[in-house]
Amino acid sequence: MKSSGKTVPIVWCLLAAALFGASTPACKAILGDVGPVTLAGLLYLGAALGVLPYSFRGGSAELRRDRRQVVRLAGAVIFGGALGPVLLLIGLSMSRAASVSLWLNLETVATAAIGYAFFREHVDRRTWLAIALVLAAGIILAMPSEAGTVLGALFVGLACVCWGLDNSLTAIIDGYTPAQMTLAKGLIAGTVNLAIGLAVEESVRSWPVLGLALIIGIFSYGLSIVLYIRGAQLLGATRSQMIFATAPFIGVSLSWTALGESAQPVQMVAGLIMAVGLVILLTERHEHVHMHEADTHVHSHRHDDDHHAHYHPRHPVWLHHTHAHTHQRLEHSHDHEPDLHHRHEHRRQV
Repeated sequence: MKSSGKTVPIVWCLLAAALFGASTPACKAILGDVGPVTLAGLLYLGAALGVLPYSFRGGSAELRRDRRQVVRLAGAVIFGGALGPVLLLIGLSMSRAASVSLWLNLETVATAAIGYAFFREHVDRRTWLAIALVLAAGIILAMPSEAGTVLGALFVGLACVCWGLDNSLTAIIDGYTPAQMTLAKGLIAGTVNLAIGLAVEESVRSWPVLGLALIIGIFSYGLSIVLYIRGAQLLGATRSQMIFATAPFIGVSLSWTALGESAQPVQMVAGLIMAVGLVILLTERHEHVHMHEADTHVHSHRHDDDHHAHYHPRHPVWLHHTHAHTHQRLEHSHDHEPDLHHRHEHRRQV
C-alpha cells in the first residue's frame, strides 16, 4: 500500500482509541453499582446492539465456512470478548482509573510480542525500542503503588495479554466484515459474561446504570471495535495497536477532569515515556522486494494502492469498501505494513 493510503486507517484507529479511552473513567464511575463480570457482559451486549443493523450484508459465506476462520473468530471471542473485559474491570475496581488507563498501553507490548512470535509480523529494532519504553513506563507506574493496586495492575496486564491475542487473531480473520465480527463477539461473550455475573454478583441496582452500561458498550466497544478492525486489517496488528495506544491518554485526561482524580507525577513521567515510544514506532518505515501469491479474501480496501486493480464502474478509486476479491501473483517493492497482504517472515531482521 502506498503511504497516502495509510491516512484513512490511521484515522479509524485514532477514532477507535478515543471511544475506547473514554470507557475507562465511564466504567469506573458505575462499578460501584454493578459487578465487573455483569458490566463486562452489558458492555459487549451493547456492542452487539450497536453493530446489529450493519451485520446482515457483506463478507463471504464461503470463507466463513473455512474452519481456520471459525477457529480464529472463536479465539477472538474468548480472549477479547469474554476474558479481557472481566480482567480489566476487576483491575479497575482495585486501582485509580488514570493508572489503569496508562497500564492499558501494555496491550501494545503484548500485541507486538505475540504478533512477532506467532503471526509472522515484522518487528525491527525501532519497534522493539518502542515496546521497551512502553513496558518500562508501565513498570514505573506500578512500582510506588500499594499492594492492592499492584494486584490491580496484574489483572490489567492479564487483560492486555488476552487483547493482544485478540488483536493478532482479528487482523487475520477473513470472510467476516468488522461489524459481523463485533456482533459475534458481543452476542456470545456478552451473553456468557452477563449470565455468569447475574449468578455470582449482585443484580444491577438501577435501570439508569443498565442503560448507561449499554450506551458505553455501543460506542466504546461496538463502534470502537469496528473502526479498529478496519484499521488493523490494513495496518497490521502491531502498527494499529500502537496508534490505538493513544486511548489510555484520553482515559487519563478524563479521569483527572471528569472523576476529579489528582494528577500524580509518576503518571506524567510514565505518560511521557509512553508517548516517546509511540512516536518512535509511528515513524518507522519498512520496504523491500516481496512476492504476493494468488489469493482470494475479504477486507476493506481502496483502488489507488498497489494491490487492488479490479474495476468498479462509477466507483471512486479512493473510497474504501469491502467485498470478496481475488489477487493475482505479484512481485514488487514499496513501503508496507504487516497487513493481510504482507505477512512474510524476516528471519534475518531483528
